[in-house]
Formats: sequence, C-alpha cells, structure tokens
Amino acid sequence: MTGDRTRYDQARWTDDGQYEPLLSEKDRTRVEIDEDDSPLPDDLTRDSLELPELSEPELARHYTRLSQMTYGIDSGPYPLGSCTMKYNPKFTEDVAALPSGAVHPDRTERSLQGTLELCYRLQDYLGRIGGMDAVTLQPPAGAAGEFTGIRVAAAYHEHNGEDHRNEVIVPESAHGTNFATAALAGYDVISLPSDEGGRVDLEALEAALSENTAALMLTNPNTLGLFERDIVEIAEMVHDVGGLLYYDGANLNALLGRARPGDMGFDVMHYNVHKTFATPHGGGGPGAGPVGVVDDLAPFLPAPRVRKTATEYELFEPEHTIGHVHGFQGNWLVLVKTFAYIARLGDEGLTDASAKAVLNANYLASQIEYDVPYEPFHHEFVASAGDQDAADVAKRMLDYGVHPPTTKWPEIVPEALMTEPTEVESKETLDQLAAAFNAVAGEDDETLETAPERSSARRIDQTSAARNPRLSWQALEEE
Repeated sequence: MTGDRTRYDQARWTDDGQYEPLLSEKDRTRVEIDEDDSPLPDDLTRDSLELPELSEPELARHYTRLSQMTYGIDSGPYPLGSCTMKYNPKFTEDVAALPSGAVHPDRTERSLQGTLELCYRLQDYLGRIGGMDAVTLQPPAGAAGEFTGIRVAAAYHEHNGEDHRNEVIVPESAHGTNFATAALAGYDVISLPSDEGGRVDLEALEAALSENTAALMLTNPNTLGLFERDIVEIAEMVHDVGGLLYYDGANLNALLGRARPGDMGFDVMHYNVHKTFATPHGGGGPGAGPVGVVDDLAPFLPAPRVRKTATEYELFEPEHTIGHVHGFQGNWLVLVKTFAYIARLGDEGLTDASAKAVLNANYLASQIEYDVPYEPFHHEFVASAGDQDAADVAKRMLDYGVHPPTTKWPEIVPEALMTEPTEVESKETLDQLAAAFNAVAGEDDETLETAPERSSARRIDQTSAARNPRLSWQALEEE
C-alpha cells in the first residue's frame, strides 16, 4: 500500500496506524420501516434508527477483512500459559452439527433418551478421568464450575452443622478466579505463599489451617507447571481440620491417563472442557465446566443429574441439591464436542496427549534464551524476561507472526512469560516460537518499546478499551 494507503473497499490507514472503514457519500442500500406498519407499542419504539448504509459486497469485505486481521488458534500457535489455547479439531464441530443433535431440551424424558444417554456416559467418562464418584454437567463455564464446586462444599458444611467454617485458603500463584470464587461465595480468602521451590509452603499451610477452614483451592500441577509432590500430605492436613480439598481443573491436561485428582485426596473439582478436551475457548462462550465430587458431596450437586435405571435413562434431583445453576442439562452442544473428543481419543489417546503436552513444553523451554527459574515443570513453564519488560516482549513477538505468552503472572517470577504450547504443535512450530523468543531477547529497549510495527493496531490503551469499549459503528461525538 502506498500514498494515503486508501483501499478500494472504502477503508484507510490513519496517521496513527489504525485501520478504519470509510463511509462514502454514494447511495447505499437503505432499510426503512413505515411507522404505521410497526407492530410494537409506542413506548417500545424510537423516533429514528440510524444504521450504516452498506451494500452486501461492502459488508462481506468488511467482515472478511476483520477476520484476516484477527489472530486465532486456526492462524498459528497460541502459547498462552494457563489459558491453554488448544486447537479445536473440526470433527467435533461436525458431530455437534448433526441434525440429530438439534434436540430441544424441554421434551419428555422418553423422547430424550439419546441425549440423556450421552450425558450419562459423559458423566461416567469425566468421573473416571478425575477419580470422582459423581459429576454434574450443568455449569456453563470453568469459573461457573468453580463457583458451583465451592457452593457444594458450603452446602456440605452447612448440612453438617459447621457454619463457622468461613475461610478458604488459596495459594498466591492460583488463578485469579479462585480468589474471586471464594469471595463471591461469601468466604474470607486466606492467601498462601509459595516455598522457595515454587510449591505449597507446608509450614505456611499448617499456620493457615484451622477449625474455620472450609477448603483449600489448589491446581496440580500449579501455575508454574510444577507438580505438588507433597499433595498426599497436603490432603491429610486439610482433612485433619475438617476442610475439603478443591481441584482447579485448569491443568488437568498434564495428568491425563497418568494421575487423578481423586486419588490424590481431592474432594471436589471442576473440568475445563475447553482446555482439557478441546472445545472452543474464549469469545464469551458458550462453554462448559462440569463438576465432580466424592460420594460424601454427591447429594449436594446441582439438579438435575442423569442416572440409568433398568429400562431407561432419567433425570433426578440429588437429595440435598443446591438447585439449578444453569438450564436443563447444561450447554448441550459443547458437551457433545467434549464427549466426541474423549470417545475418539480413548484412554491411549488421552495419555498420549498429556505426554506430548509435557514434551512440547520442555522442548520449547530448552530452545529459548530466557531464563526459566522453576523446574522440573510439566505442561507449561514460566520464563523471566529479565531486564526487559514482559509486556514489551509480548508486543514485539507479534511482529514475528506468533502470539505471545501470558505476561506478568504469576508474580513469583519477575517479568513473567508464562508459556504453554499444548500437545498439538509440531517441532517446526515450536522452533518458530523459539526463534521469535530469541530474536526479541536480543533486541534493544527502543525497538521493544515501539512494537508492534506490523500489526493492524499498534499500542492500544488496553485499560480504556476494557472499561470504555466502542461497540457502535458511529464515530465518537466531539465534545
């Protein structure tokens, strides 16, 4: 592009490097509604409705251009640590798109036998994978699964007459949702420091535990990719004071076919199916965050659950259920994709997936020039940008055609670059990522501070964009 960089499809680059469409003065397709034909009452209508006047080719080109400017897992590697941006295989989309899957949930149980059987079998799959005795499929996201799991724990304590348990312990390196979940459920949050090796500090844990402890929320491996070697002792310490051990399923993909949270002593867990079982992630949903529990907590799970009788599958309400947390049996088509992924891979395939996730993370870490202070890690690692600003490193990596890792967290690592390549990436792709890391590691501050140079948008104000998003096509009015 040369000159004023104006494109044929009525869009241009502005002086500050932003890309915006132009609305020309020519005639456009216009939609008009006669006020007399409106079926709505006056109090639900507006005097005028301004819409952009665009032809079909212009509209198609606009959205095609936007899709080409957007980086996603179908575009290239997406090594966001902890978020696990795993490639979503297209066969699961094909399964979810089958006409037989388009079943309205508000039908009689007799006419939903296929749907209920799939839900029942998925409950069983997830229970066996996690070492849990009972599973609910209702929660519509991982964070919703967390909240459901803690509500189940709270109901359990309340049923046992232990309302005084008002504290939840959360490691300082835990996902931010853990702190938010505990607080939202009404608990006081006790932050737990890490030891020198990056794992749970047992002395600090012993000091934090008391008769007021409702639960310890833990991820294993943790956010540094480190396996909690003392997990059996940790479980015993929590159980000895009457507390429950909660498993955040964010990093379950590191353990598939090798270890189960239930066998480690966890009482309740949620599954991030978008991380572990390759359903779509991000974009606001829909999602799914099933919750598994041990036998003692099963009576408190949300309703309804699915069980098998001698002749059919049926819905039922657990004895002390906390009630509904979502409509019907959960986000059905997301669960269909989860089921399809597990069924196709099977035990051997899931075990292989976890092996490759660990292998890929360790290979990539061995190829980059940044320091990785905590090891041995499993499916992800946290490197330090050292004297460079991690946010600048991330922005500069965009210029090399790859998505950067998570930055600035966990805070236990200075200028953290939290990286998870997942099991799907090839050695060639990992080498491409390593080359981008190493190229940026050798660049000066001035280059990093002005990056990115090659992206459609430059240094946006992320804070203002989140707090004051522009959701309209119209230009802002001048003050």
